[in-house]
Amino acid sequence: MDSGMEQARAPVASSSESAFSVASSKPATVSRREFVKVAAAGAAAAAAPFVWVPRVGAQARRTLTILQWSHFVPAYDVWFDRFAKEWGAAHNPPIDVVVDHINFADLVPRATAEVAAQQGHDLFMFISPPAAFEPEVVDMADLVREAERRHGPILDLAKRSTYNPVTGKWFGFSDNYVPDPGNYLKSVWEAIGMPDGPDTWEDLLEGGRAIRQRFPDIQIPVGIGFSQDIDSNMATRAIMWSFGASVQDENSRVVINSPETARALEFGVRLFREAMSPAVLSWNASSNNQAFNARQTAYILNSISAYRTAQDNQLPIADDTYFCDPLKGPTGLQWASEHVMGVYVIWRFSTNQDLAKEFLLYLVDHYRDAVLASKLYNFPSFPGSVADPSTPVAQKPDGGSRWIASVCDRDPFGSNPPDKLAALKDALKWSTNVGHPGTANPAIGEVFDTFVLPDMFAKAATGQLSVRDAILEAERRCIEIFNKWRERGLIA
Repeated sequence: MDSGMEQARAPVASSSESAFSVASSKPATVSRREFVKVAAAGAAAAAAPFVWVPRVGAQARRTLTILQWSHFVPAYDVWFDRFAKEWGAAHNPPIDVVVDHINFADLVPRATAEVAAQQGHDLFMFISPPAAFEPEVVDMADLVREAERRHGPILDLAKRSTYNPVTGKWFGFSDNYVPDPGNYLKSVWEAIGMPDGPDTWEDLLEGGRAIRQRFPDIQIPVGIGFSQDIDSNMATRAIMWSFGASVQDENSRVVINSPETARALEFGVRLFREAMSPAVLSWNASSNNQAFNARQTAYILNSISAYRTAQDNQLPIADDTYFCDPLKGPTGLQWASEHVMGVYVIWRFSTNQDLAKEFLLYLVDHYRDAVLASKLYNFPSFPGSVADPSTPVAQKPDGGSRWIASVCDRDPFGSNPPDKLAALKDALKWSTNVGHPGTANPAIGEVFDTFVLPDMFAKAATGQLSVRDAILEAERRCIEIFNKWRERGLIA
């Protein structure tokens, strides 16, 4: 990212240890005098990092280890690694920061391995709510309060993805979410009489049929996965929610066996057989991007990563790529899951919990830099964090929202036309959390991580199971998962 796009970074206060103790998984008790020092420093410089409170005794040089996914916009990883190391180098004594990146599909297996070994990274990032790991992580309540003090409220979408109302625990800290609009090839949809792309799921089916007839070279008219990958998880949920169906209700009761689910699944079967191909049964998270940029599909549910890849590689398809709102169901419901919910956790066994928390606050303090480094892929979970630095805290959320709208209306990364990303500025109107209409919880997390919904759609679409039997199988799996977590007292 060009240095001119970065906000000026506040100097990092130096000392031997932070206000957070690492002797246990709970925050250390901070005296009123120490708290006043922290609050005063924050008031003096709202963008400053979390203040370290001096303690008696020198401390040896320390290391903060961070595990991240390999971002779909590679420029972000380059920026993040440099940003983290500069943060560490600014301390006295310096902090060594080690950042490891792995494929997103390896995140949950790697997290499971670290928990089993009770050792691993100090900070661990997920791209979906890690509710199933709640017993193994530190409560982030203090961190959320401090970030809100500096920048205003966290988005309700992010709260519903990181806070368990049953236990009262913030099991994660979200820095970002990623919208999941429809991506379509304008020239193709224009040729079949839908220049603005589909508006409803029925439009998508009708358009997919027309594309198959008009463009035989496009092998998969509609590129929505029914496989065990994160994009399929999001897409199948969007179909269900838009038809009024869900896995759970607001009170964490399993309600997947419903007439609404049957209608959603029947539609999914028709869509697969009339507008897709068996290829979508084995897709991974890159498959829809690759198929779209190769002009082998004309519609995908995705973030803007495929588009940015086309831009970076100067592919002609970039100018033909357009975005539309999520599709409406038969009763007008219009929902999409966030494409990515960025969530950091700190393991209970981390020996650098104080440094991890300080770094996360510093990251949020510079989140306009992060949004630009991601080329507008990351949207802030604290909207106020991207407002102009001089904005009063009470006005930051509105200021941040205006800035987001401005860059969507005029993409700083050379979109043609400049307002190509305009649909994303209203993403909060149609983005919802995994677990909708309830909150994310450990049971929902396990249903997500074990691909219950994509399996249901795939088995019905291929005729392996009838629609009715596919729903019954999914219901049985969900009930078993919910009962397990309910017995542990982590869901209502």
